Amino acid sequence: MKILIGIRREDKNAWERRVPLVPTHVREIVQNNPIEIWLQPSDLRIIPDKDYIQEGARIEEDLSSCSIILAVKEIPIHFFQKDKLYIFFSHTIKGQPQNMPMLKKMMELGCTLIDYEKIVDKKGQRLLFFGKQAGQAGMIDTLWALGQRLNHENKENNFSSINQAFQYESLVEVKEEIEKVGWQIHDKGLDSSLVPLVCGFAGYGHVSKGAQEIFDLLPFEEIQPGNIASFFEQKNYSSNRLYKVVFKEEHMVEPCESNRQFNLQDYYDHPQAYRSIFDSYLPFLTVLVNCIFWTPAYPKFVTKESLKNLFLGNTAPRLRVIGDISCDIEGSIEVNVRSTTPDKPVFVYDLEKEEARDGVEGRGPVIMSIDNLPAEISLESSVFFSTALKSLVPLIAAADFSGEFENCGIPDSVKKAAILYRGQLTPDYEYIKKFINHL
Repeated sequence: MKILIGIRREDKNAWERRVPLVPTHVREIVQNNPIEIWLQPSDLRIIPDKDYIQEGARIEEDLSSCSIILAVKEIPIHFFQKDKLYIFFSHTIKGQPQNMPMLKKMMELGCTLIDYEKIVDKKGQRLLFFGKQAGQAGMIDTLWALGQRLNHENKENNFSSINQAFQYESLVEVKEEIEKVGWQIHDKGLDSSLVPLVCGFAGYGHVSKGAQEIFDLLPFEEIQPGNIASFFEQKNYSSNRLYKVVFKEEHMVEPCESNRQFNLQDYYDHPQAYRSIFDSYLPFLTVLVNCIFWTPAYPKFVTKESLKNLFLGNTAPRLRVIGDISCDIEGSIEVNVRSTTPDKPVFVYDLEKEEARDGVEGRGPVIMSIDNLPAEISLESSVFFSTALKSLVPLIAAADFSGEFENCGIPDSVKKAAILYRGQLTPDYEYIKKFINHL
């Protein structure tokens, strides 16, 4: 008897076009396992329905016959059915209030929930993520924002030919465009008022690597955080290249007590014992790309006060754009007061009036804070994600969800990601109950 797996259409917003499995991987799964894959029809999905049909999938509006449902983003409450297994990014592990009603409904229906975010290998590294794609799309949109801001300032610049990521047919196409911009900078140089153009990257993980992959298509030279001040003093810089600085935690914070040394593990364990020193770098940066993991326990790196000191002084600051790819609202970038969307991708935080205005005009930095960046390069994101997911699907399908959680037979990497099992919070996630009880 074949197991039926359904793929729900994404409808959270008009920009979400990703899919968890692409057609070629669907074919591999159905040909090699006792599995059928059904998809709800979708005109929005980045890959047409007909491509799935050609690879052995079925298009069905009603997925009630499927015992396992795959999706990418959150699922509306009315969609859930009793006793089924759902696998998607639930955004519940921090007790996110907007998703607690969804989780409560799943509990009432006896559902099992596996969250992609918590599927990890033996070293605790995530197996399913869109971090690289978020970085790529975020860097593209940040370069676009830089071009728009410089246009507003009536400064001749090469970045104004770059569009937002979603406006290109493929990542290959946008890379070709950015390489072309790079050759223009190499041959003709930047406007003298922009030299040196320094781009700082906060963080060095998957998101930062994706962003740097795009930036590195431009002619650049890397400088170390500790050398920025002397670099400006020596004035040994060129108009024919950009400059890149990658900041790690050790560059961004220091212990509050002067007699203590920075220690990364100690910072992770006791972030309250550290303070930000990042404002010392801000005067040197033209662009800041924020890619770092942050929670409220950590200090804010770019504060309203530090930006007021920078922007409300007598001289025009170098800083034009903050690409906040991490997009923690009022988090590590305190002036990121709201997330944005691809149709309204940026705002300026006016530091005098302390308010955000859509667009690139105003006395303050342009903030790019799109919260669903991988959807802007939906095809590449879907292929990348599907490549990692395809081997796990048959293992999950073969598990026995009728017995006790300890003996269900799903791989350990997936078991750690089971937030609910047959309507009950699993041991690792019992702490979420306090958030649900507040409803």
